[in-house]
Amino acid sequence: MDKNLSQNIAFTIFKILGILVVGILFWILGFIIFNGIGVISWKFLTTAPTDGMMGGGIFPAIVGTFCLVLGSMVIAFPLGVMSAIYTTEYAGNGKIIQFIRVMTNNLSSIPSIIFGLFGMALFVNSLGFGDSILAGSFTLGLLVLPLVIRTTEEALKAIPDSFRTGSLALGATKLQTIWRVILPMAFPNIITGLILAVGRVSGETAPILFTVAAYFLPKLPTSVFDQVMALPYHLYVIATSGTDLEAARPIAYGTALVLIVIVLAMNLLATYLRRHFSNKVKTN
Repeated sequence: MDKNLSQNIAFTIFKILGILVVGILFWILGFIIFNGIGVISWKFLTTAPTDGMMGGGIFPAIVGTFCLVLGSMVIAFPLGVMSAIYTTEYAGNGKIIQFIRVMTNNLSSIPSIIFGLFGMALFVNSLGFGDSILAGSFTLGLLVLPLVIRTTEEALKAIPDSFRTGSLALGATKLQTIWRVILPMAFPNIITGLILAVGRVSGETAPILFTVAAYFLPKLPTSVFDQVMALPYHLYVIATSGTDLEAARPIAYGTALVLIVIVLAMNLLATYLRRHFSNKVKTN
């Protein structure tokens, strides 16, 4: 077969597969929008649920989701970045570090429900946090910690060694080199790990089921030791529980649409930050 012909066939197949994937994505989004847009209103977004979640809105679940995302990122992002800095910049490539990297990769493949059971055993029971935002945030933070570590390591490895040696040759310490040279250049790619982590945390149900999520709690939290409603678990409850599932189905689609919009908004914000820092690196 002619090389150009085989190349065109391969590119055509890749193009068809790409269009198929995008088409499936838009089909899913269109389906959720078509079925959920009818219940979206100011009341739905700003009031608490009533009548056994058959009326009212989902505002406590929205607030609870934001609390868990923010709490888990506050825990996972600094720990993940500092761990990646140690393994990449300080620890070298010994057998212990290789073992740590293998365990980190294995940790990222553990089912989320295992993290939920671990969080319940450690944070809820042993440490006495109870079912709370604090316990849920720590559990979700551990869930996405391997993801943050791996993406940060790859971002740091992408920086050429010439920048490190040049900074050290000018008299900077290793810490100054990392803080003022390496991290600013790698930060746009580190944000990618943050985007992926936020997306995963926003949609997790199993970990919060054991550590923080409330079945029906139509009020806002007042401290990190309070339970909260969360959109993923609220969606699961509406879709599987209740006396009239058909009547609750539009509310479930509306909740799913709000969750998708929130995740999309967070991703767009993180993308904007990545471009902002990328431009700063280029101009400096």
